[in-house]
Amino acid sequence: MQLNYKQFGEGFPLIILHGLFGSLDNWQTIAKRLAENLRVFIIDQRNHGKSAHSKAFNYDLLAADLAAFMYEHQLPKAHIIGHSMGGKTAMKFALLHPENVDKLVVVDISPSAYDDKHHEVFNALFAAHVEQAQSRESVEKILREKLSDEATVLFLMKNLTRNENGTGFRWKFNVESLFENYAAISGAITSAKPFAGETLFIKGEHSNYINASNYSNINSLFPHHQLSEIKGAGHWVHADKPEEFVNEVKGFLQQ
Repeated sequence: MQLNYKQFGEGFPLIILHGLFGSLDNWQTIAKRLAENLRVFIIDQRNHGKSAHSKAFNYDLLAADLAAFMYEHQLPKAHIIGHSMGGKTAMKFALLHPENVDKLVVVDISPSAYDDKHHEVFNALFAAHVEQAQSRESVEKILREKLSDEATVLFLMKNLTRNENGTGFRWKFNVESLFENYAAISGAITSAKPFAGETLFIKGEHSNYINASNYSNINSLFPHHQLSEIKGAGHWVHADKPEEFVNEVKGFLQQ
């Protein structure tokens, strides 16, 4: 599958993978900062952004997409950063293809399975009926009625775009496929063999995605890891505290 991407800088390659409902646009500012001495790729994963949509969606496919992307761009080895869903893609890829990963950075996610954290979001997305909407404002109004978190509303609205025929709107992500495959998205990353490479897990202070109950899974699959907590940040660590995030990543990659 052809993946939409942008590239910045020169040097050793670094690939960044966004989270659920996200896109490469969420990472442009960070990518430019990290591209001072690296060749940075930001990618739209399948069913997101400008990449192709598919009914099938799971981490084996997303890891295979990344492997194909690296082969296409002649990247035998790269640093990989993944946030949330993208972090699970990155972990799966590292476990399947350790020879292709130099250093791994996993942002605010563990390999564990999670309870449904997006039920309200899916309800809001389907309630908006964007294909019939007359304006962006009308869609945003429905999202605000269904969702209490302002940041989530603004994040989702970045993915709203006009239909090509000029009538109504559509989400850039494939909401139907993501909903139907949510069990796979929230499921665990497993492997019979751990990843032996250097790994940095970054968590937000105010996020519980990495916690005492799932930390043992990190230890089991990524024994050579460091854990860093960024103060004042939530789940979207890179957006909440970009300066601190960039410094953590740079420090780890330059070790």
